[in-house]
Amino acid sequence: MNHRLLVLMLLVVMTSLSSVTVTGQHASASKATWTALRTSDGQPDLQGYWTNDAYTPVERALELGEKEFFTAAEAAAYFKKRQDQLHGQAKDNIHYDDAIWQGENYLKHADLRTSIVNDPRDGRLPPLTPAAQQRDAVRAEARRTGPSDSAASRSLAERCISWGNVGPPMVPPTYNANLQILQTRDYVVIRHEMMHDVRIIPLDGRPRLGKMIQQLAGDSRGRWEGETLVVDTTNFTDHTNFRGAPQTTRQDIFASHTLHVVERFTRVDEDTIRYQFTVEDPSTWTRPWSGEATIRKVEGPIYEYACHEGNYGLPNILSAARVEERRQR
Repeated sequence: MNHRLLVLMLLVVMTSLSSVTVTGQHASASKATWTALRTSDGQPDLQGYWTNDAYTPVERALELGEKEFFTAAEAAAYFKKRQDQLHGQAKDNIHYDDAIWQGENYLKHADLRTSIVNDPRDGRLPPLTPAAQQRDAVRAEARRTGPSDSAASRSLAERCISWGNVGPPMVPPTYNANLQILQTRDYVVIRHEMMHDVRIIPLDGRPRLGKMIQQLAGDSRGRWEGETLVVDTTNFTDHTNFRGAPQTTRQDIFASHTLHVVERFTRVDEDTIRYQFTVEDPSTWTRPWSGEATIRKVEGPIYEYACHEGNYGLPNILSAARVEERRQR
């Protein structure tokens, strides 16, 4: 990376961090006097183009223990390390272009938080239940013995179905972490760039779907509590994937149909939404866990993620597997 550009980036990071307290709320006078926006229906206005892109990992590094926040200097050093990792790839690496097309037109957020997970206090996901460990073992064996038996054997991301970032909870993807929020009196709509998923959240108090109807992103119902949009989601499938790498130490974490997620969206100033969530699934984790992240305003629009167009990865994986099978006969 150009030295002058790196210095400029660090100055931007340090400047932004200097105006943030350890709670993640801006302390400047302009932020303190901000007047909450309202829609024509009188609701808190969450509309616009946003990103939850950040270098903050889902789980805290083990060596940090219960250290919930970086100092400004530590956060800047962590940010620099992650930037150096991205731009330090060898040019003969087939993924070198990641450093180009992952370079969004804004800086990734340099949060003081050491992890998105803030409960348990160690910033890490609770242990899996014995039932979840057994499910994971079955999936691991299937990946080992027949990873390319069919399209259904591959991940939802490879099949252009879901990346896992839509959630809920909404965990930042590696790139294209952009979204648009739209509102009417009776709905809040969250449109994600990755991978062209749209969450439609009713606010009109309608009953939930029957328990037999399950969806990857669950069945959400929203309500306003003062300035905060509270979204309660159930009716997940057993394929809902909390995408692991590179944000957690586990490659894939699958919840179950008993998953229950409560999210809270609070716009704290013109450019910031505080996003909080609690996850409960007694079939997967030994206790509930919670997290918090920052959603920041960006300039729109967002674009179609045409995952299938020109994507030869999946057919090539499957055809190569068939060639290998014939060779082993």
